[in-house]
Amino acid sequence: MERRYFGTDGIRGRVGDPTISPDFVVKLGWAAGRVLGNGHGGKVLIGKDTRISGYMFESALEAGLVAAGMDIRLLGPMPTPAVAYLTRTFRAVAGIVITASHNPYDDNGIKFFSADGDKLPDAVELAIEAELEQPLKTVEAARLGKAQRVEDASGRYIEFCKNSVPASLSLAGLKLVVDCANGATYHVAPHVFEELGARVVRIAVSPDGLNINRDVGSTKPHSLAAKVLEEGADLGIAFDGDGDRLMMVDATGRVVDGDALLYIIARARQAAGHLRGPVVGTLMSNLGLELALRGLGIGFERTKVGDRYIMERLKQIDGVLGGEPSGHIICRDRTSTGDGIVAALQVLAALAEAHQSLADACSEVAHYPQVLINVRLRQRMDPMTLPAVRDAVQQAEGELGTQGRVLLRPSGTEPVMRVMVEGVDGSQVQRLAEALADTVRAEVGAQAAPEQADQGQA
Repeated sequence: MERRYFGTDGIRGRVGDPTISPDFVVKLGWAAGRVLGNGHGGKVLIGKDTRISGYMFESALEAGLVAAGMDIRLLGPMPTPAVAYLTRTFRAVAGIVITASHNPYDDNGIKFFSADGDKLPDAVELAIEAELEQPLKTVEAARLGKAQRVEDASGRYIEFCKNSVPASLSLAGLKLVVDCANGATYHVAPHVFEELGARVVRIAVSPDGLNINRDVGSTKPHSLAAKVLEEGADLGIAFDGDGDRLMMVDATGRVVDGDALLYIIARARQAAGHLRGPVVGTLMSNLGLELALRGLGIGFERTKVGDRYIMERLKQIDGVLGGEPSGHIICRDRTSTGDGIVAALQVLAALAEAHQSLADACSEVAHYPQVLINVRLRQRMDPMTLPAVRDAVQQAEGELGTQGRVLLRPSGTEPVMRVMVEGVDGSQVQRLAEALADTVRAEVGAQAAPEQADQGQA
């Protein structure tokens, strides 16, 4: 059965669109309550990032879930991985996060977690979609759910993050710049690092509902890099709006992406004898990561882009570590989902154990030139079904030979085609990527839509 509403990471879109509107979210809450409660009720946690529309959708979800007989615990602004963790600790039947992750403020979305803190299985998402087709019927008044706020949610999560590293770890003597993207980590992440002893310089910690991810955070780390140099800091840490992505900046101002951070954690896990199975990346993972891991005798596998596919594969092979260049890093031996704060702590612990700077640790991973261009489409479709696009891809692959690769894939959250080219020669890679993007744009590109270029964005 084909999904109508759920993408690879919940439901997401522009506020006011048919599926990101108050009336739909009320119905979604009711349908989810019907499926997750299975007629017996239960407890559901609701968290959100700092978008202005979060208040509206929080109320809508609450109304729908209560109408289905579910009890609600409201967490307020909390990182997505915090909701996954708290769902487990509260023994809730599900957790819900109102967020559009790295997107601008005028987008929003709904993410679900199971009682185990995992993404919902496909069968459950399809069951919710089927229930959405039914008329909304409120349970009898005596069975209506109740709602209350959780006052100590942030404190619980701060302790969880600190407990993800050895009690002996001290960050005393380190000066860190922490960029919270004016998002959900603003009142959590700085405290974690400070309580472990670091001196923290905070940026993008003043959300106003409209400035989430605006020229800051893991997708726009230039502000962080500038601040690291200005402050003479040891390194910088950047999260996205909902706190499940991580980017770092070394003391020289160089941005360190998820691939290099994944390598640092993998190397430390191997040295400690705690690395099980191969490391799992995606089709977007840089070839340099694969070769660096191979040099350590560590296996590497690729999945489709998206942290849910990484987690699925890790479970299949009983692995513990995976991630994406965009900064989704899953430490399955620490948490049930990608967690930017936990991942940052694993990197800091690894650097402390090896007595290395971030710059020195990253020097062990070569980064092959990789260009990703996002082409907005007039409609969701697979351009590879078009002869002109197929011919252009074959021509590019022929020119690269064994020294590179080409990947065209649709976004899982918006009508965008990701055009990626990777190879040894940077100028060749740039030229081929632009030519392929021009071909896709000419065949199915949206009229007058600006081109977007990014690195490993899901």
